Amino acid sequence: MPKNKKRNTPHELRSVAGGGGGAVVRSRGALGGQHRNVQPFSDEDASIETMSHCSGYSDPSSFAEDGPEVLDEEGTQEDLEYKLKGLIDLTLDKSAKTRQAALEGIKNAMCSKMLYEFILERRMTLTDSIERCLKKGKSDEQRAAAALACVLCIQLGPGIESEEILKTLGPVLKKIISDGTMSIQTRQTCATCFGVCCFVATDDITELYSTLECLENIFSKSYLKEKDTNGICSTPNTVLHISSLLSWTLLLTICPINEVKKKLEMHLHKLPSLLSCDDVNMRIAAGESLALLFELARGMDNDFFYEDMESLTQMLRALATDGNKHRAKVDKRKQRSVFRDVLRAVEERDFPTETVKFGPERMYIDCWVKKHTYDTFKEVLGSGMQYHLQSNEFLRNVFELGPPVMLDAATLKTMKISRFERHLYNSAAFKARTKARSKCRDKRADVGEFF
Repeated sequence: MPKNKKRNTPHELRSVAGGGGGAVVRSRGALGGQHRNVQPFSDEDASIETMSHCSGYSDPSSFAEDGPEVLDEEGTQEDLEYKLKGLIDLTLDKSAKTRQAALEGIKNAMCSKMLYEFILERRMTLTDSIERCLKKGKSDEQRAAAALACVLCIQLGPGIESEEILKTLGPVLKKIISDGTMSIQTRQTCATCFGVCCFVATDDITELYSTLECLENIFSKSYLKEKDTNGICSTPNTVLHISSLLSWTLLLTICPINEVKKKLEMHLHKLPSLLSCDDVNMRIAAGESLALLFELARGMDNDFFYEDMESLTQMLRALATDGNKHRAKVDKRKQRSVFRDVLRAVEERDFPTETVKFGPERMYIDCWVKKHTYDTFKEVLGSGMQYHLQSNEFLRNVFELGPPVMLDAATLKTMKISRFERHLYNSAAFKARTKARSKCRDKRADVGEFF
C-alpha cells in the first residue's frame, strides 16, 4: 500500500468517529489490525459508520459537557431519553471509569430536568446498577452511585417506588458508612445521601430511628473526652463526622415530638463540646445544629430552659468575634458570620430572613429548619436546585410553595439570559469592581499629582 494511504487511514477513522476516542478503538478492532482490501460500501464500512453515530451517547462525559442549558435550548425530550438509555446501558460496562462517568451523566441529567415518567419505567434497572456499583465498585464509583441514588429518590418523591429503592439500597449504604475499611470520602458521601434518601422515602418510623442511631454512632465519636483538656483535634474522620451530624440533624426535623425530646436530652449538653474542634467546618456544623435544636425545643415548649446557657453564649460570642492569628482569614470571616446568627438564635430567638429567587418566584427562608433543609438539597442538586424548586412537586411541598407555576414558552424565553449576555454582565461588573477598588486603594496617585 502506498505511504500516503497508510498515513491517512487512522486520520480518516478518527474524523468519522467525531473525535471520540472510544469509537476509534472499536473501529481499529473491527479492522483486525491488518491491512486488507475492503470493497467500497462493504458491511465492514457500514459497521464503522454505525459505531461513529452511536459514539454520541456512548461517551458518558458528553452529557456533563453539554449541561442543562444546551438541553433546554437545542435538545428535545426524545434526544435526551435516547442518550440516557445509552448511559444506563453503560452502567454495566466492564470499565470502572466508564461506569462512573455513566452514573455521573445520569445524575447530571436528573439534576437539570424532571424525568419522572422515564425514571419510573426504569427504576428497577437503575436501582440494580446502583446496588452493583456500591457493592463491587471502588471509591469514586461508589460515591457516584450513592449520589445518583440520592437524586433518584428526589425525582420520584415520597411513595412506594422510592420506598422500594430505600429498602434495597439502605442496608448497603448503612454498611458502607459503618465500615472502617472503606475510604473516608466514600463513607462521607454515603452518610449525606443516606440521610437525604431516608428524608424523602422512609414511611417506616422504625427505619427512621435506626438511621438516626447509625448516624449518631458516627458523629458522637467526635465528642470531647475527659482526657481532652485542650479541645478536640481534627482527624481524617472529621469530614465523615460532619456529614453524619448534618444528616442526623436533617432527619430530626421530621421526627415525632417524643423522639425529638429524647434526642435533645441525649445530645444538647454534648454538642457544645464540638465548638472547640480545631476544624472550622466542624465548628460551623455544630453551631448550626445547636441553633436548629434550640429552635425545635422552643417550638415544643416556649419556656424551654437550658442549664448551661451562660457558658454556651460565652463560647458562641467568642467564636462570633474570633480574631486568632493562627487561623486563616477566610475561615475566620466565615465562622464569624455564621456564629453571629447562631448567637442571635440562641440568645434572642431571632433568625435573619433570607430570600431565594428562582424564575418569577421567591422563597423566604425564615427559620433554621428551612435553612438546613435548603442547604442540604442545594448541596445534592447543585445548580439544578432552582429548577427543582420550580418543577419538583416534592420539594415545593417541603418548602410550602404550592403547585408549580405554569409558564408558556414565550415567557420562559424572555426570562432566560443567554450565555453571551451573562458573560457581558459579569465582565462589566468585574470592571466596575476593579475600578472602584483601584480608586479606594491607590491614594498615592493623588498625592503624586499634588506635588
